[in-house]
Amino acid sequence: MAACRDKVNEPGAALYGNFINYYTFNPPEKRLELIPATLLQDFGLGDGQQTTLILDVGCNSGELSIAFYKHLVQNTESGSDKIFLLGFDLDQTLIQRALELNPLPASISFIPLDVTEDTEQLQDYLRLHGCSRFHLCLCLAVTMWVHLNHGDAGLLRFISHLASISQYLLLEAQPWKCYRSAARRLRKLGRSDFDHFKTLKIRGDIAKEVTRHLETDCGMDLIRNFGSTAWERQLLMFKRQT
Repeated sequence: MAACRDKVNEPGAALYGNFINYYTFNPPEKRLELIPATLLQDFGLGDGQQTTLILDVGCNSGELSIAFYKHLVQNTESGSDKIFLLGFDLDQTLIQRALELNPLPASISFIPLDVTEDTEQLQDYLRLHGCSRFHLCLCLAVTMWVHLNHGDAGLLRFISHLASISQYLLLEAQPWKCYRSAARRLRKLGRSDFDHFKTLKIRGDIAKEVTRHLETDCGMDLIRNFGSTAWERQLLMFKRQT
């Protein structure tokens, strides 16, 4: 999958999904072709009257964050004046690359953050902009890495937290076959399994299980399925019930 094949850059070595050249094998346009450019308007956002905040969870080196922002903002009446995106990743090297690549620093920000340990920085960002929640949260191909490293309970806490700070949540959950592939790559490198891989009880149709949790326990409704990516992962949009 990755361009480099030494043990440092081998995909199996990215225990948290922080692949150094991720967007060379999963280009942003592969997801954006499924997302209408009028998404913000479709949900009554980005009208230029109020601030609109977008959060990109596990943004890697930022290429998708930047492309997604441009994709959505180009068709809004207000342009980028009141639309802001915050991307974060636990890998500081990737965040540094994102900062260097960022052509819109007034509108797009990147910070290093492990959201399973620190959520206060997100609250600080919300307070800075006078908002109680992010209007749109992107969680794309992140759930598996939280699940493998923090177990069933960690995954559900993570999803619950995102739901609590989001008005809309765009979610792409890796299917179970990706878990098996990630574990297999790790073993090929002579490493131990992920801490929780063998004890996970949430298995099978991961997207279905995450959807159930969001609708039953988090007060969100599935309102749209944008279809599946080339890697057979559904892009699901959820909305807060109140």
